[in-house]
Amino acid sequence: MANLLFIGVGAFFGANLRYLISGWVALRAGLLFPYGTMIVNFTGSFMLATFVAWSANQSGLDPRLRLLLVTGFFGAYTTFSTYAVESIALFQSGNWLGALANVIGSNLICLVAVLIGLAVGSRL
Repeated sequence: MANLLFIGVGAFFGANLRYLISGWVALRAGLLFPYGTMIVNFTGSFMLATFVAWSANQSGLDPRLRLLLVTGFFGAYTTFSTYAVESIALFQSGNWLGALANVIGSNLICLVAVLIGLAVGSRL
């Protein structure tokens, strides 16, 4: 149960920060292009990768910190960062086919899911 609390606290801050940044950017840049989402995805990918690389060398790191930040904060701030880090990890491990499948598959599957969801939602 304590693990869920760490994840939940991290998610609270991640989701709210995403909301605030996206709204702030939209006020300044307008709504014609999703700059806020792009900025959140970029910063989330950068911060998650930085933490993953740093924490790989920290043997005494409390595993709850990983739950708080990786699963909670970054999971709510942007799941795109997880997708990006996992895709690069596949590539760096030599699994180029897996990396390519993840990049193309995730994008294609999600775009198709949106099209199906729009079709279903418009008929409800």
